[in-house]
Amino acid sequence: MNDYLIRPVRGDEWEKTREIRLAALQDPAAPIAFLDTYEASVARPDSFWQERAEGAAEGSATARQLIAEAPDGTWVGTITVLVERPSDEVRFGEAAKVDQTHVVGVYVRPEVRGTGVTEALFGAGVEWSWTLSEPLIQRVRLYVHEDNARAAAFYRRFGFEATGEQVAVPGDEGSLELEYEIRRATV
Repeated sequence: MNDYLIRPVRGDEWEKTREIRLAALQDPAAPIAFLDTYEASVARPDSFWQERAEGAAEGSATARQLIAEAPDGTWVGTITVLVERPSDEVRFGEAAKVDQTHVVGVYVRPEVRGTGVTEALFGAGVEWSWTLSEPLIQRVRLYVHEDNARAAAFYRRFGFEATGEQVAVPGDEGSLELEYEIRRATV
C-alpha cells in the first residue's frame, strides 16, 4: 500500500476521472455496484466529466472524490463522498435526518485488491467527513446491493453497521440496497 498516494482529484483531471469510472462500469460487479451503465457513461460529453471532476475536487464543500495513485500516475482506485444535509434534495435513499456524508462510486482495480488500497481510500473518505463542520457531520452512510456480499463484508470489517433501512433499486424491480453507517464517536 505504501506505493500509492491517496489524494483528492483536481478539477482539471476530468479525463482520468472519466477513465476510472468507465473501468469501474466494466467490472463484473458493476450491475449491482453502480446505478449507472458503461453505455450511458461513455456517451456523456466531455462537459459532464469536466463538471463532475470540478464538483468533487479539493476545495468543494459538497463532495470529495479521492483516488489512489500509483507512482507512475495511474489511478488504481477511487471513492466519492457526498455531503448530505437535512435541507438538501434527496439523491438516493432516505432524506438525511442529520448532517452526514454518503459514500458512492467505490472502485479498486482488480490487480490491487487485497493490498490495502480500499482500506486507505475508505479511511481517507471517512476522515474527510469528520473534518467537515458548520454543522458537524454526524454519520457516514453508504448503500450496498443485497447481492453484493463481498462489498458488505468489507464495509462491516471497516466498521460500518447495517441500519435496517433499505431502498428499492431504481430500474431493478425486486432488488434492494441496504444502508450501512458509521456514526461519529462521541467524546
